[in-house]
Amino acid sequence: MDFIQAGPELKNTFTHDPYLEKSLRRLLPSDIFQKIHPHLKHVGELAVTDWLKWSREAESNPPTHTPFDAWGTRIDKIQNSEGWKHLEDAAATEGIVACAYERKFGEYSRVYQAALLYLFHPSSAFVSCPLAMTDGAARAIELYGDDELKNGAFKHLTSRDPREFWTSGQWMTERTGGSDVSGTSTRAARREPSRESKSAATPTTFDWSLNGVKWFTSATTSQMAMLLARPEGAEDGSRGLSLFYTELRDSNQRLKNIEVLRLKEKLGTDALPTAELRLNGTPAKLVGGEGGGVRKISSLFNITRVYNSVCSIGHYRRALDLAQSYAQVRVAFGKKLSDQPLHRKTLHELEEQFKRCFDLTFFVAHLLGKDECETASEAERILLRALTPIAKLYTAKHCVLGVSEIVESFGGAGYIEDTGIPRLLRDAQVFSIWEGTTNVLALDFLRALERETPAAFIQAIEERCIKKDNAHHMALWLKAKAHIARMATASREELEADARVLSFLIGDIVSFGLE
Repeated sequence: MDFIQAGPELKNTFTHDPYLEKSLRRLLPSDIFQKIHPHLKHVGELAVTDWLKWSREAESNPPTHTPFDAWGTRIDKIQNSEGWKHLEDAAATEGIVACAYERKFGEYSRVYQAALLYLFHPSSAFVSCPLAMTDGAARAIELYGDDELKNGAFKHLTSRDPREFWTSGQWMTERTGGSDVSGTSTRAARREPSRESKSAATPTTFDWSLNGVKWFTSATTSQMAMLLARPEGAEDGSRGLSLFYTELRDSNQRLKNIEVLRLKEKLGTDALPTAELRLNGTPAKLVGGEGGGVRKISSLFNITRVYNSVCSIGHYRRALDLAQSYAQVRVAFGKKLSDQPLHRKTLHELEEQFKRCFDLTFFVAHLLGKDECETASEAERILLRALTPIAKLYTAKHCVLGVSEIVESFGGAGYIEDTGIPRLLRDAQVFSIWEGTTNVLALDFLRALERETPAAFIQAIEERCIKKDNAHHMALWLKAKAHIARMATASREELEADARVLSFLIGDIVSFGLE
């Protein structure tokens, strides 16, 4: 009889993830854990049944772009798969965005949300990407929006009803570069106010028009977007930028003076519609007054970077689950892989690194919840500002490294497309690029350290994250403090060249200290 190799199997990703349950019991009051437990169990089952089926359908049928109809009229229709649409509806129904703004569990609402997103992402075909921008847009509107936006767009973004739920794009990247927004060339000009919206009950006033090209825009099928543009007469550089809101389509589902130049061909995230757009007088609304656009949109970045961290560890967890399941059925050299000492050690080391990424991410998610509910201490606010970029760069890079090792653990099967394993590595690479590359985030951490003052950061870390009874941990911390002490005398060039080393060192220290 021919040999048939059994493949890995997935089981309920909540009930079969003891570290998730253990961590939530540690982080949450017992009454809150008991209240959310049934929902997480339900979501864990969906992740290996309906969601997994829809995700595979979406990835097998990537979005298509039809620029013209049969008679030459420009229509720029982007078509997503039915699986993608089902996943968007599921995200609304399960309240993945909504739960953070309902704040039913106070400062722990973001921890609850992180658990939901962690379970959703690996079976979402990257619907988690527009969810991140949706959440970020909701936070920006909550902080800077007027009553019009709060009564209109905000309610859509935080709805649990799939018929009312909106997702949002985040249009930042231009040809001049992604993270360097100072060269933003999109221009905003005043226009006669017009009131138009998909929701007749809450019409929105659009009194600006936008012109420019956005080179890389995810969530192009969303109902709205937040973006930066330079109002006429504003100064050059990042200081002259303002934050704008736009709705993409009119009541007939036609794009509002937006031309889709092309869908992007990417290394991974195939189901996610990512496009290059030209804005030709697109109607828009100013958010929070002129100027300060970079500061305002930073509130959005804080959310999307936390999402990136959660999705990184969710992706890492899925890869580990598959590798550990495969090790139970694959026989080599007369033993199951799980019985091979070296293979078992390799998976154990990956598991330990995953746990450190998990702890860092959920720590930051809890800090975010505290900050939003105004229960954070000053030290915790300092940690949130400094550790948000650290969590993102640390989890993203370790996800790529870990998933590469996991693909290798499958041997030849890990290199064969039919198994679905190669997709894990292609998709993992995006986490270190979205929301700022590793170097960009390391420099952001450096600026946060300077803004909060190194002494305040050191004190905050020592209060929460240092194991004084652990010699190895203390040695790492002394090394980090030596790096920080150099800030008083080193040149700017030296500080920036050192920022990446310091960032990963802080990631190691904090994640180890949370164990």
